[in-house]
Amino acid sequence: MKMLEVRDLVKDFGGLRAVDNLTLALDEGEILGLIGPNGAGKSTAFNCIAGVYQPTTGEIYFKGEKINNERPWNLCKSGLARTFQIVKPFASKTVLYNVVVGSFATTEKKPEAERKALDILHYLHLEDKKDVLARNLTIADRKRLEIARALATEPKLLLLDEVMAGLRPTEVDEMVRIIKDLRDKGVTLFIIEHIMRAIMAVSDRVVVIHFGQKIAEGTPQTVAADERVIKAYLGEEYGVS
Repeated sequence: MKMLEVRDLVKDFGGLRAVDNLTLALDEGEILGLIGPNGAGKSTAFNCIAGVYQPTTGEIYFKGEKINNERPWNLCKSGLARTFQIVKPFASKTVLYNVVVGSFATTEKKPEAERKALDILHYLHLEDKKDVLARNLTIADRKRLEIARALATEPKLLLLDEVMAGLRPTEVDEMVRIIKDLRDKGVTLFIIEHIMRAIMAVSDRVVVIHFGQKIAEGTPQTVAADERVIKAYLGEEYGVS
């Protein structure tokens, strides 16, 4: 089943075209990477998919249903969750509180919401920080908290926007492990990332966009050898002889 289909997506901001006729599809159980230079339109595409922006033209389908006019909170309740490139937890609240808020997307009962939140914190190795204020977390733990809040909504499709930015190499490796494990648990993932060794290791396929347009799509190996991608984004060190 196609978990996500984007057809000829266009998003204009006045005279600026941020996304230009983008078409892609994501199968259930797949990990799809989205890469490209800064300003290429990656986060704008995510915002359109997640209901933050309404597309100028084009169609978006989630689990076979057109979602162009759906609001983010309705999409979240239907199983589409996302993280944000700049994490903004409830800084003055505890880690547990932040995740419980996400759990209320699927339950109205506080004890059940807390139980779900604690299970997720245990899974992400944050249970020992459940009473810590979010503002006091390290960057790595804030990234984990961002994922925890999204997972608390019980997503079928999870959009991850640069969850590895700012992490140390060992922390990146741990995040790759978490992403692969989430897929094994039945979550389909669509990922924006600039850390190439991570996105190439974790993705089944990669889509590359430049100036809002898709310039390549395929396996990580195929994309890394594409001359257009090397020139636009990866650099000559990724060239394949």
